[in-house]
Amino acid sequence: MFAEPPVPDRKLSVAPMMDCTDRYDRVFLRGVTRRTLLYTEMVVAEAVLHGDRERLLGFDAIEQPLALQLGGSDPLKLAEASRIAEGFGYLEVNLNVGCPSDRVQSGRFGACLMAEPVLVAQCVAAMRAAVSIPVTVKCRIGIDDMDDEETLPGFIEQVAQTGCTSFTVHARKAWLQGLSPKQNRDIPPLRYDVVYASKARFPELEININGGIPDLDTTLEHLQQVDGVMIGRAAYHTPHVLADADRLIFGEDREAPTRREIVEAYLPYVAAELEKGVPLHRMSRHMLGLYQGQPGARAWRRVLSTFAPKPGAGLEVIDEALRHVESGVLAEAV
Repeated sequence: MFAEPPVPDRKLSVAPMMDCTDRYDRVFLRGVTRRTLLYTEMVVAEAVLHGDRERLLGFDAIEQPLALQLGGSDPLKLAEASRIAEGFGYLEVNLNVGCPSDRVQSGRFGACLMAEPVLVAQCVAAMRAAVSIPVTVKCRIGIDDMDDEETLPGFIEQVAQTGCTSFTVHARKAWLQGLSPKQNRDIPPLRYDVVYASKARFPELEININGGIPDLDTTLEHLQQVDGVMIGRAAYHTPHVLADADRLIFGEDREAPTRREIVEAYLPYVAAELEKGVPLHRMSRHMLGLYQGQPGARAWRRVLSTFAPKPGAGLEVIDEALRHVESGVLAEAV
């Protein structure tokens, strides 16, 4: 008898972010929080089928709990990509129905699929049939001129008929005509009330909220209304906001790690990857915001940004950045 794969706890997660949540960032974040569910960058199903799978899907065991986000709109390709992902050891596969970029639209996936809930349901049904791990959906509250209050519940109702029980909703509409992807992260107003209403309408489903959530205090407020919270840019640009997540969100008896402890937890991994030929800056760039708002933060960023990209850069660069931070703390105290 095979053991059932563990079901991820989505009470708190870090959003899939292109060019951000790669394997190096995810290992770094594990020094911040052990329990928070991490998502990969979006990977296109077609790439999984025909590309370098180890490069696209490979991860270190320390990154768990970990979910893969897939992009696509072909049920058969998504099903096969999901099967491959399960073989790699991911605990969940998430379908992207929220990305507003032009490249995604031209491939007929991402946020534009909000207008095609039947197709999304077909994709999710095929994915669910191919794997035993959970298949989830990340979406927006709507796109373009769609009605905010009606689009999301109608979409959820259609897709939930496949047996999908978990939806993470970015509480902004995506304007596919007239706004850039960057503008779509800020300009459309946040409508948390729409997500709350969908949770009230579908109490049997897991409804998680995403969009503009800066810290754990705000997370706890949202958890009064929905099942889970997904933090995006704040988790990347100010990662220490997650340091007390294991205690506050998941109830563990664990003190929040200090910033230095987070760095020291990352160093053995960095050293091992340097031995494999991975350039330092590919790993250190994810650390730039660790001291945001602290004395010495500017020096920390300057040292890492200036010296990590140089050929042959090693752990001495991080040591020097730490020395500058600690000098800044002493200067502030004096």
